[in-house]
Amino acid sequence: MWLLYVNMSLLRMCAFVKCLNRRSFLEKCTSRATLTECCQLCLSTRNCAVRRLADTHLHHQRRNVSFSVRKTEDAKKRVVEQCQLLDVLEARIQQLQPDGLLDVQKARVEFLHAPSSGRHISSARTHMNAPQVSKSPQKAVRESFKSQPTRWMEKLTREKKSKMKRRQHLREKLKKNKGKMAGKHPGGEGTTNLPATSYKTISNKKTAHLDENSHFMNSNAQTAVSQTAPKSKQKGSKNKPPTTKEEITDEELARLEELERRLSQQASPGYCSSQPEHSLQAREGAVGNIRSSIFSWLEACVFAGEIERAHNFLLSQHRVRSRRAVLDTDVYNILLRVSAKKGTLNQIGRLFILLEEAGLRPNIGSYCAALECMGRSAYCAPRVISWCLNQMEQDGLSVDDVFRQCVFQRDERDMVLKAVRVIRPDYQPTSNFTTSQSLPVLVQDFYTKRDNHQYPKLDFTRDELQERFKFQLSIEKACTVTIDSVEAAKPVTENMAKMRALLLEQRAQWRKALLQAFRECKMILGKTSSKDFKLNLYPYLCLLEDKVYVDIMIQSVSSIPPSGESLITLAKDIGMRIYTMYSVYQKYRYQMVDKLSSIYNAYTDLLSKDTEACNVLPREEWCKVETEHPSGPTLQGCESSWPYVVTLELGTYLVDLMVKNLKINSDILNSAYERKFIPILYHMYTFRSNRQVGFIKPHPILTQMQQEAVETKLTFDSSVMPMRCPPVPWTSARFGGYLLTPAKLMRTLDGATQHDELLERCQNLHPVLDSLNQLGNCAWRINKPLLDIIISIFNDRGSEKLDIPPPLSEAPKIPLFNSQDSSYTASEKAHLKREVFNARKKCSEMHSLRMDALYKLSIANHIRDEVFWFPHNMDFRGRTYPCPPYFNHLGSDVTRSILLFAEGKPLGPKGLDWLKIHLVNLTGLKKRSSVQGRLEYANSIMEDILDSADRPLNGKKWWMNADEPWQALACCMEIANAVRSPDPTQFISHFPVHQDGSCNGLQHYAALGRDVIGATSVNLMPCDVPQDVYSGVAQQVEEFRVRDAQNGLKIAQILEGFINRKVVKQTVMTVVYGVTRYGGRLQIEKRLKEIDEFPKEYVWEASHYLVRQVFSGLKEMFTGTREIQDWLTDSARLISKAGHTVQWVTPLGLPIIQPYHRTRSKMLKSILQHINLQISHDTQQMPDTVKQKNAFPPNFIHSLDSTHMMLTALHCHSFGLTFVSVHDCFWTHALTVDTMNKVCREQFVALHSQPILQELSDFLLHKYCSRLTSDRKNKKYLEDRRLMLLLAKVPQTGDFDLSQVKESTYFFS
Repeated sequence: MWLLYVNMSLLRMCAFVKCLNRRSFLEKCTSRATLTECCQLCLSTRNCAVRRLADTHLHHQRRNVSFSVRKTEDAKKRVVEQCQLLDVLEARIQQLQPDGLLDVQKARVEFLHAPSSGRHISSARTHMNAPQVSKSPQKAVRESFKSQPTRWMEKLTREKKSKMKRRQHLREKLKKNKGKMAGKHPGGEGTTNLPATSYKTISNKKTAHLDENSHFMNSNAQTAVSQTAPKSKQKGSKNKPPTTKEEITDEELARLEELERRLSQQASPGYCSSQPEHSLQAREGAVGNIRSSIFSWLEACVFAGEIERAHNFLLSQHRVRSRRAVLDTDVYNILLRVSAKKGTLNQIGRLFILLEEAGLRPNIGSYCAALECMGRSAYCAPRVISWCLNQMEQDGLSVDDVFRQCVFQRDERDMVLKAVRVIRPDYQPTSNFTTSQSLPVLVQDFYTKRDNHQYPKLDFTRDELQERFKFQLSIEKACTVTIDSVEAAKPVTENMAKMRALLLEQRAQWRKALLQAFRECKMILGKTSSKDFKLNLYPYLCLLEDKVYVDIMIQSVSSIPPSGESLITLAKDIGMRIYTMYSVYQKYRYQMVDKLSSIYNAYTDLLSKDTEACNVLPREEWCKVETEHPSGPTLQGCESSWPYVVTLELGTYLVDLMVKNLKINSDILNSAYERKFIPILYHMYTFRSNRQVGFIKPHPILTQMQQEAVETKLTFDSSVMPMRCPPVPWTSARFGGYLLTPAKLMRTLDGATQHDELLERCQNLHPVLDSLNQLGNCAWRINKPLLDIIISIFNDRGSEKLDIPPPLSEAPKIPLFNSQDSSYTASEKAHLKREVFNARKKCSEMHSLRMDALYKLSIANHIRDEVFWFPHNMDFRGRTYPCPPYFNHLGSDVTRSILLFAEGKPLGPKGLDWLKIHLVNLTGLKKRSSVQGRLEYANSIMEDILDSADRPLNGKKWWMNADEPWQALACCMEIANAVRSPDPTQFISHFPVHQDGSCNGLQHYAALGRDVIGATSVNLMPCDVPQDVYSGVAQQVEEFRVRDAQNGLKIAQILEGFINRKVVKQTVMTVVYGVTRYGGRLQIEKRLKEIDEFPKEYVWEASHYLVRQVFSGLKEMFTGTREIQDWLTDSARLISKAGHTVQWVTPLGLPIIQPYHRTRSKMLKSILQHINLQISHDTQQMPDTVKQKNAFPPNFIHSLDSTHMMLTALHCHSFGLTFVSVHDCFWTHALTVDTMNKVCREQFVALHSQPILQELSDFLLHKYCSRLTSDRKNKKYLEDRRLMLLLAKVPQTGDFDLSQVKESTYFFS
């Protein structure tokens, strides 16, 4: 039998070699003879094997094989046809090849032979005539082909001869040019290609070698082209890469050598990675997306109890080699943990075998599951545990790694520890909590010298904080909050009561219909086969109770505006609600809530007023308490996010259910109509920016019912509401903020994960986390008297002047006309269509503004008697934001006016003066006056201030003319209460006083460049009165206008008297943040339209003229700023052209990466519609050079102003101050304004005393220039060297003395 097996193996080898031989028989390959000889040897062996088989019971196999083989003549005929096709393709390639093509490789053409009988691949010869073959099949085919000439081949032959003549002529010319170049350039072969000359290479990835002719053409034609190509010079290219080697001077070469030596000697910082850019985020690729989808799908299956479904799917993926490639160890670990819970050690072993088959190595999670299983098994031998621990050590893992890195659920940690102690009885896991980490220079003293720190306490006892924690926990467990609307105060009319009853009845019917349809669809999905390896939504529909999904859909119907909502927005909102509930349910099932409660109760000792003061930060206290409660589940990193596509697909599926199953009687409002069921939601399409977008629009009947009902209840997600207890401190990038609701430390684009990976790799985020915790620990309360006034105006038709939106009843009526009516002329129809469009747009805007105000006022009214907190997070630049989206202190004038500090402090000797100065600042009347001048003005209008406080709606109404009227009214009330108190210095004030930076972006630029003129313009230099950069630019623009008007420029003459501070302010303010001339023109155009006296026909021309003058004025005033901006822009341009995204690290150690890549489209196919997703953050795509270079300067400045704010927050916390910020506007009590101003200035000086630009240059050099090509022939050689020179050339600085900022009164004022 063994001989039979050997013969069969030889048969298979023969078939394989013959297949290779036939697929490549037309190639000019050096290995042809070897393959032929091998074939003949195998043929003889096969014939022997067939003769032996003839005498066995397997003789029928020979007959089957013989029947499946084609005749020799048929095979030859087909090969002739293939040979003709090959020559035609070769000739066509020669035709398409231009004469100047320098480097050409012929792609190999492989033939796939179709089976003749459906099972076997046909052979050119049978085993019967194999011995008679004396020459290769290629040669035989060529000869037979030559004997069958055609007109087409004759034509090709003539063209080939002509082509060869031209190529020979070109070669002779190239030889002559090479001789000429040898005299001028001894190293002519290494001459660099000129720009604007592209060299196209046609190649196959499998082709590894070039023929001699190709090599000759490549090495010589480049030299000829270098001689003949015209030189292209670009204007203003002082920082652009050189086009030839000669453009790098000797000085630059010396500088390059020095830089390369320095980079090779210096160690790269820990946050620098010299790996290729596209390997930063592998998950963003196609494989990564599939893997993350599989991971979340399997987790959902396990959570829903569909273990068998998950197991079968994993096995089906594992069996197919191509699909096995998308799996990683973490995917297998999901089922390893399931087996560990059951204690089935044999199943653990099978899964480890699957890992080995897949070519994967077990990671720390795999060994953790194995140890857990061993801890649960009562019959596990110690030698098995010992073997597992030894295997871990061989893989470079330790037991401590298990307890430090793994995320535990329920009692998993205890089981792992139990197993380990079988072998090591005295083992104790080490703590994760460490304080001895490297700190940024700016905060070393803050963390190491705490003797004088006075951290503030909250005005609550320990028991009160624990009760508040329980209440917040109940809110987040429910995931939703239902509150009273402020419109409930309106008197209920008969029609309102009728509509409310109708809606209540209809919603009950809709719930019943949706519940039935949902269960039917889920049943169908559950029975769907997964033979095509596609992941369906069934597990995601089993995570919650059926009625919970229905409630989410019903709530979504109420939130759709009358104008409709885009399908993507609605689907994403529904999908995220389901994910949030799933995350909360996970924490309850995995017993995390009990551990969270015990840790939070101990954590309140730090914050409560009835405990001893200590100099420990909230993050440090939480980590310390957590280490004291090691057993049980892990709190950090317990939840894994869903891929954005999964969330969107799930939401789209439920929207489709809503559209198909929610119906209403057509005669419900008017019995005259025909009675029939009609959908309440319609799926339609509209255009946005020339793109067709799917929309979900409610039926007018539903809209009318909702508007006339004026419902008294509003339902929100729990994350929308402010917290009733202090937030959980941020202790890592994955834990902090809300108690149960998932929150992200850094806000990112949907689906972008590169920011999260950077944060995970970051060595020390403690200063950033501590500043966020300080902002989140600020307690707030509502200004109830002011809130009542605002609600009364809101319910009484609003006021556009006071920024309170009117109801839709005040909206303009939409004109009705029939576009088919022939009585209208074409111009009249166009005019009416514009009116209809404008009316609908106005109605849509009014509805949005009205609902936004309704949400904010209703939330404020709901918590009017409560103390609350805003957890904070940040965007990718480090700018901080409150997590609740609607109601927070970053909102409008109305929202800010009703917020007060929960903690009150006496005014002290200067507090009343600061209140008065703050009031004048809010009016915007004395921007050019000194602080003393503003105080005197406030004292002179005390009568108006008191009148505004006493009779805000019936008096003189002085406050209504302020820039920020509602905050001005709130300040008037606070001043009135203070001056009427027995002792104003002892008056307890809760009012926040603001100190705003003077064009903060330009302040940072002036400090970076030490620009004396720029520093003076933005109040870095001490002055008696504030310098107004906006007025300065307006004055300079006016000088330009006068000059041009004298020269006869008409638009300059028309603009006389119209150029003022307000016209140029927005453009000047935003130019530092990257606004373009186009954007600046739009800003100025808007300001000019607001001037009634300005002739509207000249707005477009005037805005064009003014934006040029504003940019020219800024360039003259801020020369240092422009140089730094240009350096940042050019650096980003070259970095992105090299294939990298721009990345840097703030002085506080926060890593930042710009997520701007070339947009790719991804089609999400759903039942309702195909959604075309535009993805601009895919790291597998090349960077978007335009966005990268335009965004780098403003984003870099934003990262600096956030760093300044964080430093100020940390040091204010150490002084016991209440501090919050709105980016570059800092808030505190009137008593502590002077202290905050001192800290603010000191930290600004400390920040800019660091070599920020030099450190940025060093980081960029290490990041992007540490691994440069050394091949001078490589086209990237010069680009890399030019990038290195540019990054090393830090802009020079001026002579401004930075310490003078400490004495500048109007730096922040």
